[in-house]
Amino acid sequence: MKKIVCLICIGLCCVALQAQTTRKIQELEKQHKELQKQIAASESLLQSTSKDVNSQLSNLALLSGQIDERKKYIAVIEKDMLTIQRETGRLEVELKKLQRELKERKLKYEQSVNYMYRNKSVQEKLMFIFSAEDLGQMYRRMRYVQRYADYQKQQGVRLWHKQKQVVDKQRTLENSRKAKEALLKQGMAEKEKLMAQEEERRGLLASLQKKQWDIEAEVKKQRLSANRLNAEIDRLIEIEIAQAKKREEERRRKELAAAKRRKEAAQKAAAAKSKAANKPIEKSANKPAEKMEHYQLGNDDHRLSGSFESNKGRLPIPITGAYALIGRYGQYQVPGLRNVRLDNKGIDLKGKKGAQARAIFDGEVSAIFQYNGMANVLVRHGSYISVYCNLSSVLIKKGSLLKARDIIGEVNTDSDGNTVLHFQLRKETVKLNPQLWLGL
Repeated sequence: MKKIVCLICIGLCCVALQAQTTRKIQELEKQHKELQKQIAASESLLQSTSKDVNSQLSNLALLSGQIDERKKYIAVIEKDMLTIQRETGRLEVELKKLQRELKERKLKYEQSVNYMYRNKSVQEKLMFIFSAEDLGQMYRRMRYVQRYADYQKQQGVRLWHKQKQVVDKQRTLENSRKAKEALLKQGMAEKEKLMAQEEERRGLLASLQKKQWDIEAEVKKQRLSANRLNAEIDRLIEIEIAQAKKREEERRRKELAAAKRRKEAAQKAAAAKSKAANKPIEKSANKPAEKMEHYQLGNDDHRLSGSFESNKGRLPIPITGAYALIGRYGQYQVPGLRNVRLDNKGIDLKGKKGAQARAIFDGEVSAIFQYNGMANVLVRHGSYISVYCNLSSVLIKKGSLLKARDIIGEVNTDSDGNTVLHFQLRKETVKLNPQLWLGL
């Protein structure tokens, strides 16, 4: 009985391993569908039909963003193909081992069946038992016959389990091979689309290269505008930090005052008790006055900051609907264009007309200001501050408490049909790369 239970347990373990392989393939397929959905959404964003330099630069940024997304997707496909290939190799080794074990089981079962066939009659078994020399030997022979019958049943059960393991492993291996073939076809299709996009990008670059002076003038204009915007953001963040320090100092002042009141009350109580007992009052030793510590975040701010940090790489995208990254963080040269160097303090996300900006985490609206006729919003998350720029309207006000994914306002759509959200992330005055925090 114990052996049968062990066999069943082994069978269940094999089923669990095969389910794990199937689950892994299903997770990869789910991930690919999500990536395909994002790429399809990105490709649904229309390029501007205008031929002016600003629109063409915007089209170049959009196309470059789509190419980058497709390259990342192809890299994911190739990585997953290697994973499935390793899994397929492991399954093939396990299948060969199971087939060898099955062959051995069949041979043993065949030998057992042949032996039982040669000694199949009841009379032969009875003769074997009753030909014993004494009762002890008879009992042992009866036990032997019973145990051999049980052994025969166990051999049958083992053979059945081994056959089932082989069939299940073959099925799992076939599914793994099919998944690999599907990924291979998918990868080839994505590479063909990538080649078409790169060809389109080369044509756009060729058109822009003829307008070098206009490009440099447009980039300079954009840089000056961005510098003025960043200066205003920096100024407001400094004000917010100063106010946070003031709030913290006020909180500590109140805590010290409350502690002083509690101490004085305790001393008065002790004096009254001593006077009632006609005992001299012991004077406490003079202690130096407590110093005001330097500015630190309050408990609530620490809690928010910790939660914010723990979500690095998983924060939601700050724009609703389909989007494409058309301006990445930092300083970089635009590939294919001479003397076109960008310096972005945040990222730029292009969405569809009507797209809305949304909070990336719980926080409080610390500032709303206008620049070039557009609204810009700062949201404080502990010591972190997220910035949402180029909004045509806002649905919140200063001091509003927001939850993650709460709508802040509508992103502006310009005359050329471009709907672009400029997003920044700071830790106090330190500029952070939003791409690392959003998982882009």
